Amino acid sequence: MAGSSSGIVVGLTTAALATVGFLAFQASATVPAELSKPRADRSPAVSTSKAPRDKKDPDALPSGSGTGRRVVYSLDDDRVWLVDTDGEVKRTYRVSPGSVDPLPGAYAVSSRSNAVTGTDGMPVEHVVRFATVDGVTIGFSTAVKGATANPDPTVKTGGIRESSANGNAMWDFATVGRPVIVIR
Repeated sequence: MAGSSSGIVVGLTTAALATVGFLAFQASATVPAELSKPRADRSPAVSTSKAPRDKKDPDALPSGSGTGRRVVYSLDDDRVWLVDTDGEVKRTYRVSPGSVDPLPGAYAVSSRSNAVTGTDGMPVEHVVRFATVDGVTIGFSTAVKGATANPDPTVKTGGIRESSANGNAMWDFATVGRPVIVIR
């Protein structure tokens, strides 16, 4: 009896893995090729120069920052906007950039990790990667609560750090393939 139940488990496991593999293949086929690789594009909808700011509301989404559902990251303001399909800002907040910045342009979320160790030695979670510059991966992340690593100031880092609440919001919003618009 034990031999037949282990055979059933093996069969079910094999079927489940085949199904997951097939679904992953189908999902990857729905991501447009231009969004599947991290790169800086110059798009007519995205300005790569300093985007104009609203003097009355400096936290307002800058014009020239693209269209549709996207993440907008300002290098000069160290600020992120999570923008819905209709252009409504769902959330905006300040971030702490790493020592290496991406070039202004249009990217897409290329990968995500729930928890890893950052290049600075700090345990991080909710990592959302979208670019690579000179071998340094650029992405948003949250330092794990209680992490006390002393980062090496000579190490090049691409981690754009967020608070825990903002990291949770980014994690929920920025799935693989989601556009990330980097502006000045």
